[in-house]
Amino acid sequence: MTQHFATRKLRFFLTAPSPCPYLEGRDERKVFAHLPLSDGAAVNDVLTEVGFRRSQNIAYRPACENCDACVSARIPVSDYSFSRSEDRTLERSGDLSRHLVEAEATREQFDLLRRYLDARHADGGMADMTWLDYVAMVEDTAVRTHLIEYRLPSPDGPGDLMACILVDVLMDGLSLVYSFYEPDLKKRSLGSFMILDHVRQARAAGLPYVYLGYWVQGSGKMDYKARFNPLEVLRFGGWRLLSAQERAADA
Repeated sequence: MTQHFATRKLRFFLTAPSPCPYLEGRDERKVFAHLPLSDGAAVNDVLTEVGFRRSQNIAYRPACENCDACVSARIPVSDYSFSRSEDRTLERSGDLSRHLVEAEATREQFDLLRRYLDARHADGGMADMTWLDYVAMVEDTAVRTHLIEYRLPSPDGPGDLMACILVDVLMDGLSLVYSFYEPDLKKRSLGSFMILDHVRQARAAGLPYVYLGYWVQGSGKMDYKARFNPLEVLRFGGWRLLSAQERAADA
């Protein structure tokens, strides 16, 4: 009851239409609310369950007038069985050590982020991210969150940083907020590796889901999410498994 009361006190706002970053020729709108400082973690739990995402202290979800292509996606951990290719992805980066650190920005992380953005998303919405923007993304929140750093082995302490991901801890899972990695290491498939590793982490912690954000059918930027199987998507009426037909249509 406390959580429902907390969400009822929120004020929701609607953005003006702007060009969709995923589907050419379409406009997007979002509904958003500011997460309260006092019980932001509990509110974030409830809103994530109904399809919202978090950015700093804002929770948002698509509210487009003529399109419903963006749907929330999550991996049900207990039913997940790694495929042979996924086992190989995990093995290729099995030499990386995992470090859970507080949600505090470092220059080392930011330098890696800049290399990643310049190489992979030079024309994206985050291309101009500054150091202060990164600090805000990591630190400006009252929810349960942390960073996972993946480093190469070194005899002299923590090795070079190869990948990093910002993760919210929910009552029912891990929500992957944003990840970035060394762009030159394409053979490692570090983006997929981090998702698969969080399936292992959620399972070890007894959490049922790994939340991946939005899957957008028809978007080349988001089609990788449909490769995880099983995958649940949030449709009208609740969460359900992504069908083989939907996967085939997105291939």
